[in-house]
Parts: sequence; structure tokens; C-alpha cells
Amino acid sequence: MSKTTAARRGPSLPRRLVAPATAAALLAGAAGIWASGAAHAAPATDIPSATDYADCPALPEGVDPARWRCEVHTAAPELTMGKITLALAPITMTHAEGPLPDGTDGGVWGAMHSAPTAVPGGLTGTTAGAHSPIAGLAIQPEYGGRSDFYTGRLSLRFRLLNPLLPRTCTIGAGEPVDFQVKRSGPSKWVSQDPPVIEFSAYDDTFSAPAPEHCGPLTGFLGKRLGLPSATGNLLSYDASYTFKTYDRLP
Repeated sequence: MSKTTAARRGPSLPRRLVAPATAAALLAGAAGIWASGAAHAAPATDIPSATDYADCPALPEGVDPARWRCEVHTAAPELTMGKITLALAPITMTHAEGPLPDGTDGGVWGAMHSAPTAVPGGLTGTTAGAHSPIAGLAIQPEYGGRSDFYTGRLSLRFRLLNPLLPRTCTIGAGEPVDFQVKRSGPSKWVSQDPPVIEFSAYDDTFSAPAPEHCGPLTGFLGKRLGLPSATGNLLSYDASYTFKTYDRLP
């Protein structure tokens, strides 16, 4: 088994449900405040290139650097979760893996970089909502604190971005969304030097929780996005990765 990092749980906050009519009133009342120059989402995060090894984590004590490698993955995910289906902005993940001193498989998480993706229809689920500075909605995946690349396990949280929402507004805030990713087919070596491998993967078995910590719009967002959703969800992506052993890293 590989090493994993325990997910951090934040304090449990009360959920305040808002009826659709009340939510609409909140949107209308705030429009004057945010209409001048309000962005639909936070600025995009810089995504490192697939050959950037700056995020390679420190190795566990006592392992052989020549037998451990740092892997940099770049994926273009498509996500169906509840009522929404969208192509997410590219994600870059970095981790290390290799044998532990006792001979078992080990892994250490490095970092994840992503950018916000606009949700079709925005807060209201309408064409007008998608183009309104106050009603736009974006989603940004974040590392959820658990990973095991030997078995395809990965947890993510999905932050929801809008001028009306607090920064705490997240799908999977308390317990992240756990994925058990499966390969769609064989991997393909694109290059030997540097090593570049392409593959496709998916998970159609995960459950998606309701949004949490979103203030007065928490209940409204759950209904708008169709969350929680126990079935009918899908994460699929085409990805590539490269690697270097630690004895060859700068």
C-alpha cells in the first residue's frame, strides 16, 4: 500500500436553506454591487508544464532515490456530477512512488494545480445566468487529501466560485469526493526520452455530496446542481505523464 495523507476536516457549520424565490431576491439585490467589473470566477491558477518537476515531494527516510521516481500527470477531465456536465480545465498532479525499506509500495503526494471552469447556466441554470456578472458560477477541483496511484484512488473537493458565495463554499468540504479510477484501455508510449505515456481513465461509481458552507445559498445550490447525487456521476479523462528517478532530479 502507498502512503496517503489524511484529509483535514473543517468545523461543521450550520446549513441555512433558502427557497428559490429568496435566492432570486438575493441575486437581484446584490446585482448593483457586483455589476461593475465583477468577475465570474477567481483568476486562473498557473498550470505548470508536464516537464516541471518543481513540485516533486521529499522522499521518505531510508529509501533508494534511484528506485523512486517523481511523476507529473496532466489530465483533461470531463465531469458529470448531479445535473451538471462540463469539460474541466486541465489538471496537473505531481507525486512520487517507489519501494519502501520493507519492500512494500510507497507513494508521497506532491501538488495539484487547476483553474476554474464556468458552469453552464450559472447560478440560475439559464442562458442569462451564464452571462451575468452576478449570476455566473465556476467550479475548481482541489486535492482532497487522499491518493494511491497504485490502485487508482484519488479524492477531490470542488470549490464553487461566485461573488455571492464565501470562499468556503465547496462540494466535498467535510468528506471529499472519492474516486476509484479505472483505465479505459492500454497505455501508449509516445516518447522514450523523455518518457511520455498517454492513457485514458474513468470512474462512474462515485457519489457526489451536496455543497457545504455556502452561506444562505447552500440549499439553493444543492437543488440547482442536483446534489447530493448517489448515481449517474462520471469522471473521465485523457491524460499523459512523464517521470524522472530521484537520482536524476536537479
